[in-house]
Amino acid sequence: MTTYTIATIEGDGIGPEISSVSLRVLDALRSRFDLKFEFRPAPAGDGCKTRTGEALPPSSLSTIKDSDACLKAPVGDTAAETIVKLRQMLNLYANIRPSKSLPHVPSLRPDIDFVIVRENTECLYRGMEFEFEGGVVALRTITRKASERIAKYAFELAEQRNGPRKVLAVHKSNVLRKSDGLFSQVCREVSLNHTTIGFSEMLVDAAAMNLIRMPETFDVIVTTNMYGDILSDEAAQLVGGLGVAPSANIGESSAIFEPVHGAAPDIAGKGLANPVAMLLTCAMMLEWLSKTRGDAACAGGASAIRSAVNLTLEGGLKTQDLGGASSTSEFGAAVVRHLQG
Repeated sequence: MTTYTIATIEGDGIGPEISSVSLRVLDALRSRFDLKFEFRPAPAGDGCKTRTGEALPPSSLSTIKDSDACLKAPVGDTAAETIVKLRQMLNLYANIRPSKSLPHVPSLRPDIDFVIVRENTECLYRGMEFEFEGGVVALRTITRKASERIAKYAFELAEQRNGPRKVLAVHKSNVLRKSDGLFSQVCREVSLNHTTIGFSEMLVDAAAMNLIRMPETFDVIVTTNMYGDILSDEAAQLVGGLGVAPSANIGESSAIFEPVHGAAPDIAGKGLANPVAMLLTCAMMLEWLSKTRGDAACAGGASAIRSAVNLTLEGGLKTQDLGGASSTSEFGAAVVRHLQG
């Protein structure tokens, strides 16, 4: 039996509730796929800062570095001190956010299936802000190195996907001629090495419009950090909302997996949280382990989780945000039953 060590950040607000469901679902894979997970708590976030004075203690960082992967629930106001910091410290340069229509979930169209590949380490999110008399200036950094590696990731991902196999670079180079101009230029250069993949470009405002107008036409979108953050939330709403939106932060040797949504403190502890995003995030983690470790059992586990989530939705179990009446734990228990059955 293969054992993987998984660092777990249970987060704030609804984080502990959806974390608990995800760990039960991963444990349910043990007998069916001969997989075992050793979960290692890595406290981080608002509650951790209140208790220890640090949102990301050195011990938690060490746990994450020493584990095969990290599964993170949302944190609250300390996101910049936790996940943004982790992305930069661990060089998790690719933020992958898929959007796919799910059964019996309100969706703009039933055939949406695309992924946003977001550069994850620079742009305005480096937080280089400076005050001057009467105002503030924020520095936006775009480098050739970061643009090239995220473009390569997007094209390699497109090569692995079924369907149209095309990459769209999103930018605003008609206004930001230097920074976005460099990003778009590098994407064009990388496209020349992937001639079997279709390539096109679109301004970010037009992309925001066309995601609503014709979302079924997109396959892989590659863009800079802030644009990717904004567009991926819009993309999540197309297929049911942030409650069904998973994501991955991937580097050369490390990866952190987290749902796109926040900690939702207003519904914490009420059993109302939708665990679908967290469960689909678990599937993304298993896919990454399958690719990086060459483990077919992890690929099987990822497919099984997605199938169990779909079967649960098809059976009519949905949380309130999706128009149902099931609790967080009830939905998780149904997924476990499908996995075991």
